[in-house]
Amino acid sequence: MRTEPILLVHGFASSFELNWVRNGWPDLIRDANREVIAVDLLGHGTAEKPADPHAYVDLERCVLEAIAGRGVVDAVGFSLGGVTLLRAAAKAPDRFARIVIGGVGEGSMRTNDPEPVAAAIEAGLANIGNDETPENRMARAFAQFAANGTNDPKALAACMRRPVGRLTPEELSGVRAAVLLVCGDRDFVMPTEPVSMALSNAESVATTILRNVDHFGTPQAFGFIDAALQFLDALPS
Repeated sequence: MRTEPILLVHGFASSFELNWVRNGWPDLIRDANREVIAVDLLGHGTAEKPADPHAYVDLERCVLEAIAGRGVVDAVGFSLGGVTLLRAAAKAPDRFARIVIGGVGEGSMRTNDPEPVAAAIEAGLANIGNDETPENRMARAFAQFAANGTNDPKALAACMRRPVGRLTPEELSGVRAAVLLVCGDRDFVMPTEPVSMALSNAESVATTILRNVDHFGTPQAFGFIDAALQFLDALPS
């Protein structure tokens, strides 16, 4: 039985409370006698919420500060949290043993214009057009997800506009931990193969595809929870 603490890194426009606590993750992990490490990324949850995009350049610092003094940890990251966790694991490969990455795929390795989503979040749902282009559907989905009453739209828009490029094979080659990639078959970031191939120096890379699950439904999907806890040897006894 593994004993490493497990860090949980939430997705964009979410928080430790919304992404993990409300979906039961910490309770399940503690039932397996594993310590839970919580983190709210800059601009989210209880963290500071600057409106300057440049403040979000080094989001992985939030992850590394959360595990400072903890020794080697396991971790789970979703979406933005998954990308941030991969970058942290590449910068500090000796700090991570096993990591689970949800909702990260080929889309995270493309250079995408953040402005439509950032502008939609700032404007609010009532001001988004009804045309059904893929770009507008994406902007509407993120704006709806962000409008949960706990977020600062200016901070989230700044985070979206941060001057940080796509994930690159060079970055991902720095990850040494064992990695499990989990993605829904209806997730817009699919496929996962470009990420798994770029993790060329990871101890191991496995993939789980969830049937009939989209991006935003991943954190509460039982398939994600079960696959992650099994991979981390953290199934409740």
